[in-house]
Amino acid sequence: MSYYFFESVWKVRATISEVAEILSDPTELPEWWPSVYLYVTPDRETGYQLLTKGWLPYLLHWRLRVVENELPVRLVITAEGDLQGTGVWTLFESGGWVTIRFTWQVRATKPLIRILSPVFRPIFAANHKWAMARGEESLRIEISRRRSARQGTTGNVASPPLPTWPHRRRSTQRAAPQMTTSP
Repeated sequence: MSYYFFESVWKVRATISEVAEILSDPTELPEWWPSVYLYVTPDRETGYQLLTKGWLPYLLHWRLRVVENELPVRLVITAEGDLQGTGVWTLFESGGWVTIRFTWQVRATKPLIRILSPVFRPIFAANHKWAMARGEESLRIEISRRRSARQGTTGNVASPPLPTWPHRRRSTQRAAPQMTTSP
């Protein structure tokens, strides 16, 4: 019951190279998608250590590894830790728009989610849907921010949405908390 399959589709007015550039560097996730990605720390052995959240008041500690990088059209990641599984980003450009499909096939190993999944599955699914909606919103803002920076007009771009309480975003200047894995 702790297995989940999600498919999200975003559509943004951009070039495929603009979107691929943003998705290609996991260390920038807290900057452009701060409502979900609280910390991302590179780790030479395991890829990236992440601390993430949605609108529910729990945190997820997990490791992301890029296993296939065929950008600008496809990026495949694996997750280990509180989430274990595979995510696939697929990009397609047509008529000035980029369609971004993300499929996420994961098993929740965090004890809270694993135990409560049989009853709270719809709530956990809504939490993922909320996080992905913030991602699409934040991606649009990041595309505008980067375009404005190239034109020297950065003052007109909104900030991306911040995390929900009680995990307000801490300064990225501080060290990321020690990542642990669930049994």
